[in-house]
Amino acid sequence: MERKHQHARMLLGQIKEMLASGMTQKEVERRLGLTGYRPVHELLKRERKKERQGITKSRGRKPAKTLQEYKHENKRLKMENELLRDFLQSTGRK
Repeated sequence: MERKHQHARMLLGQIKEMLASGMTQKEVERRLGLTGYRPVHELLKRERKKERQGITKSRGRKPAKTLQEYKHENKRLKMENELLRDFLQSTGRK
């Protein structure tokens, strides 16, 4: 048994042409005899969702650091700690 939206998917190219020519979604639905709750809108929404799934987001793992970068960061953090420790001692907090 085929899904309800299967018929509309076969007409996707024709639907896009009609919309590009200036017809409203309601007019397209009437012209093609599509029934149901906003079939053209729902079809276009599903197609946009499929397109977005193919696009990867730029979030994720950061590129791996090299040993040299870790050593440089460690040295910087040690200097920062020493500077903060000296500042606290000069203000009389510790």
